[in-house]
Amino acid sequence: MNGRVLRIELRRSVAPWAGVVVLVPALAFLYLLDGAWWSGTTAWTAQWTPMAMWTRSLLFYQWPLTIGLGALQGLRDHRSKMSELLTSTPRPARHRAATLAGATAITLASAFMFLVLVGGVQVLTHTEYTHLGWLPISLVGVLFLVAGAVLGMGAARALPSPLTPPALAMGAFAFTALMYMSLGRTATDTTDGLTITEPNRISLLSPAVEDMRQAFVTLSASVHVGQTLWLLGMTATGFALLVAATPRARLTALTPVLAGAVIALLVLPADARRMYVVDKAAAELVCDGPVCVTKTQQARLADLAGPGKEALRLLHGALGDQAPDSVRENTAVLPEGSTPQWSRETVLLDFDDDIVAATKGQELTRALIAKGMVPGCTPVGWSGFGGDEYAQTVAVGWVLGDLKPLGGTSARMRSTVEAETRPVWKKLKALPRAEQLSRINAMRAAALSCEGSPFDVLSGGASR
Repeated sequence: MNGRVLRIELRRSVAPWAGVVVLVPALAFLYLLDGAWWSGTTAWTAQWTPMAMWTRSLLFYQWPLTIGLGALQGLRDHRSKMSELLTSTPRPARHRAATLAGATAITLASAFMFLVLVGGVQVLTHTEYTHLGWLPISLVGVLFLVAGAVLGMGAARALPSPLTPPALAMGAFAFTALMYMSLGRTATDTTDGLTITEPNRISLLSPAVEDMRQAFVTLSASVHVGQTLWLLGMTATGFALLVAATPRARLTALTPVLAGAVIALLVLPADARRMYVVDKAAAELVCDGPVCVTKTQQARLADLAGPGKEALRLLHGALGDQAPDSVRENTAVLPEGSTPQWSRETVLLDFDDDIVAATKGQELTRALIAKGMVPGCTPVGWSGFGGDEYAQTVAVGWVLGDLKPLGGTSARMRSTVEAETRPVWKKLKALPRAEQLSRINAMRAAALSCEGSPFDVLSGGASR
């Protein structure tokens, strides 16, 4: 396919519109709507892997649209009533199919990579950590768009009806929705009586990815390989349907996509913990004495080191040998809805935690003391406000000798926090020192094990 043929094909096809549909709504979605992709360490412009994952997540709606647009393109010869004329020309059908598919593939790939480029330029200004581990995520995203468009073209050539494009688009959208909500997820009950869901192997046949919760979590190599095999089979089937001239040839053309799906399911991991894995290079710790962060957040170490060391000193003065001896960014990857896991020896922090993200200097020291005393037992990925936050406020007040709401507490909740914690703090401070320490240790035991209510312990109630 030379440049002249490509230019003609671009002028007379819907390929440019397919590129517009991929690029313009995606930019509008990312820039005009305020969502998780704009906040915290996993913002789409904060780190390379989150940028790739957030742009890839847009395939939830882009992929069905490209299948529908591909089908519309595949109907062109049928609509112009020139199918018989084209079959009578000496030019092989595969050449015409390659021109048709190539123009659309180039446009879709260019539009998606331009979207990635827009995010990448901003990431360069926001992080010191650069790597290429994000690239396979985006390349597989491009392949999803190209494979979907080619499959749509082939399906419309095989079923030349005006209903084919909308039917394919709606079918693809229903497929991605089912993969994300029910068919592609496995439900399990935890020991706490909660039901959590995790993606299963079948869900990886969908282009969509899970929401980003940690900047150093990425897709595993086996996911990339399995999805690539599935998409190559899909592309081969779409191209074969474009050139097939008989019902038997069209039936045979389905073989690649079916074989690709079977082989992909054999390659794709069954365990969710092998689908979304920790990028070990990104999660490698960078330390200043006892205070450590991951490489993705190494720019924050200078601001964290001083408050972190001061928090450890104050905790040791208050708790003695029971105090933690290090501060470290939490790199544990747990299923959404599961119970957090904490360490007695280490203060584990998350830069997206409300009381950590909103503070600096002395307030950050208070936040780290709070995390060392009561890390919080809200299930992973959930949010809430209550007993743990009250216990943190009282515990920090006990260590520092003054009671006030922690940084990151909203203005409308400050009066509630004051009303709930002031009586408990006064009651605790009125006890003999040995009894105060005993109650604080019991509170920490409940907080670290996520069994019982730390605030009830401080109030003089049972720990369970």
